[in-house]
Parts: sequence; C-alpha cells; structure tokens
Amino acid sequence: MTTTILSIKNKEGCIQKIAPYALLLPSLIVLGFFMFWPFIYTIYLSFFDWNMVSTKKDFVGFENYIDVLKDPVTWKVMGNTMFYIVLLLAVNFIVPYVFAYVVEFVLQRMKGFYKSAFFLPAFISLVVGSILFTWILNPVSGPVAIIAGWFNITIPIWSKLDSWVIVVITLITSWKIWGYHFILLFASISGISKEVIEAARLDNIPLWRIFFRIVVPMSSSTGIYVFIITIVQGLQFAFTPIKVITQGGPNYASSNVIYQAFHEAFVLYRTGHSAALSTITMIIFIFLLIIEFKFVERRIYYENK
Repeated sequence: MTTTILSIKNKEGCIQKIAPYALLLPSLIVLGFFMFWPFIYTIYLSFFDWNMVSTKKDFVGFENYIDVLKDPVTWKVMGNTMFYIVLLLAVNFIVPYVFAYVVEFVLQRMKGFYKSAFFLPAFISLVVGSILFTWILNPVSGPVAIIAGWFNITIPIWSKLDSWVIVVITLITSWKIWGYHFILLFASISGISKEVIEAARLDNIPLWRIFFRIVVPMSSSTGIYVFIITIVQGLQFAFTPIKVITQGGPNYASSNVIYQAFHEAFVLYRTGHSAALSTITMIIFIFLLIIEFKFVERRIYYENK
C-alpha cells in the first residue's frame, strides 16, 4: 500500500514538473517558427550571394559584411536611424510622459476625453494616415500651405530636404503610436499613491520637481518599457510612411536600417547584402539591450520588489 502511494506521488510530481513545459510548448513552437528560424536563416543567407530568383546560392563568406561596412549608403542610413531614434524618443517618450503627468495630477476635468482623443489615432491605418498627412502637408495645395500663405509663410518642399523628410515621417509615425504610449504611462502614473503627491504639494514643492523626483522614479518600470518599444516599434512603424511617401528618397535621406534591408532584398535583389545588414543591426540592438539591462535596469523601481 505504501509503495503504491509513493508511486502515485512520484507520478504526480513528474506531471507537475512537466506541466509548465507542456503549457509553454505551443508558444515556443510559434516563436521558433516565426522568430528564431527566420533569424537563423537570415544569418545563413548573409554568407551567400543570392538574388532570390536563381536556385543556386554562391558562398562568399564574410564578403557581404565587408561590402555593407564599406558602402557609404550604410553609414548614411545608420545616421538616419539615429536621427529617427532621437526624434522618436523626444516625441513618443518624453512628451507623453509629461502629458500623462499633467492629465493625472494637474488637470481636474475631462480626463476621460483626453485619454480617448489621444488614443483614437491608434485605430486608424498608418497607410491611410500617411496619405492623409501627405495631403495636409502638401507644400503647394495642402491646408497647412494655404493657411501659411495667409501670413506670407512658404512651406518648404519637405520631401526633397534631408532633415525635413525625417522629421515629417517621424511626426506621421508618432501620430499613430503616441496615444498607446500615453495610455501606458498614464496607467503607471495613476498607480502612484496620491498621498505621496499631496504630501509634496503641502510642502510647496514645485510641480516640475514632483515630476522628476517622485513620478519618474516611481513609474520607471513602465517608463523603461516604453523607452525600449519607442525605439524598436517606432523604427518598424516608420517603414510604412517611408514606403508610401518617399521609398527611402531623396537619395536615401529618409531610409532607416529596416527599410534599407527591405530595399536591398526586394528591390535590388541583393539578398546576401540585406541579410548582412539585418544581422549587423540585430547585433547592435542586442548590444544596446545588454548595456541597458546592465546599467539601467538596476535603478528601476518596482513597487513589489
């Protein structure tokens, strides 16, 4: 009898150990098929010269990586990407952080209206938004140009100017994702104890100091998440307006590393070159994430930590 009970307990113990892995297995299969395998195959293709048409792949070793690093277009695109990141962080991280704080602790009315209004563009297709903004910001016949003309102001042909085209594409991208980031930060800030804020106000601490000394540290776990997705998702979402409006032009001035990898593979049919650029980009992002987790994560505040 005792032996039977022990056997049953051992089986139950084995089932309890196996159950978590069995529950994770479907997700792991999906991740492996749609994420890990494409990444591994991209690294594999980076060592070959292939145009996606021929059945033959010519092994070239690290030649694609050398060509990518020697190509001046690569460095121009990398510079564009850094410019995109700086603008995206300013518009989609810093600004919604401040707005979320103002809506929660400064404004007394219409909080629900602001949340709904800011989040509304998230439901609209970015393709539609890109076409809409192209019309609104048309430097000749768009509404902005017409209104500016009343004050004798000329709107520049932004699609032909290197810096301006990145700024406009960033604004279009931000219009789509700004509300989502605002809602995330607002939810985090709303969870901060009201007693702490009221105590600071009773001590006549300025609102800007409350924001930097109390709100930002106590919502830093959500803040670092929004910081990361601003960079990653922002660059991904920028692909759509680049494709719809500029196709990377003029002279690669609006292209970023994600669009450039697409351009190399599906427009120029240099698959190996595209795969090498994608792999280098992934290595850079992994390196930045390691630095972030090593030096930034330890300073983050978690309420239940």
